[in-house]
Amino acid sequence: MNKKSEILSLIKEQRVLPLYFHEDEIVSIEVLKALYKAGIRTVEYTNRGATALQNFIAMKKVCDSELEGMQLGIGTIKNKESAKSFIEAGADYIICPGLVDEVLEVTKQHELLCIPGCMTPTEIIRAENSGIKLVKLFPGNILGPSFMSAIKTLFPNMLFMPTGGVDLDKKNMESWFSAGVCAVGMGSKLISSKLLAERDYSQIQDLTKKAMGIVGLLQ
Repeated sequence: MNKKSEILSLIKEQRVLPLYFHEDEIVSIEVLKALYKAGIRTVEYTNRGATALQNFIAMKKVCDSELEGMQLGIGTIKNKESAKSFIEAGADYIICPGLVDEVLEVTKQHELLCIPGCMTPTEIIRAENSGIKLVKLFPGNILGPSFMSAIKTLFPNMLFMPTGGVDLDKKNMESWFSAGVCAVGMGSKLISSKLLAERDYSQIQDLTKKAMGIVGLLQ
C-alpha cells in the first residue's frame, strides 16, 4: 500500500479528523499527545499563524520519537510555497480550504495525498478529473448533510469529509454519515479556544474519545 492509500484508509477508519492550530509550540504538542492518547492516529494541524511551520517541525519530531503511527497532515495550504515548506518539514499529506491547482501539482510531484476543499459540483468535478480521491466539503455548516445526499450519486467513486458545522452530537454526526461522508473534520467543536486557553488537555482527550465513540456506534 502506498502512502496516499495508507492515509486514505486511516482517515476512513478513524472517521474523525481533528484539526487545530495554536501559536504556542508546547500547547500544540500537548494537544497532539492528548489526541494520540484518545486513539487518534492522524491529525490536521492548520497553517493559521506565524509560528505554524516551526511548531509543525517540532510536532513531527515528537511524532517520530514518541507517537508511533501518527500521521501529521497540514491544513490551510493556499499556495505552492507553503506546500513546499511543509513538505520539506515532513508533512504526511496536504489539506487546502479550496481547490488550488499549484498545490495539487506540488503534491503530485511528491506523490503525497492532497485533500482540497470544495463547495460546488463544478469544483468537485475538477477535483475528480485531477485525480483527487477525497474532497473536503467546506464550509460544512453552509452546505449541510442535504447537499451531500444530493450529490452523492453523481460521484460514486469519490470520498467526502465535511469540515465546519460538525457538532459533537450523535444526531448531527449521524446525519452526515447517513448522507454518505466517510469521515468528519472537527476543529473548534472538539478543540475549543477555551480548552486551549485553559490548557485543559484531559478534557480534549475526553471529548475526542466521546467523538470516536459516537462514530463507532454509527458503524
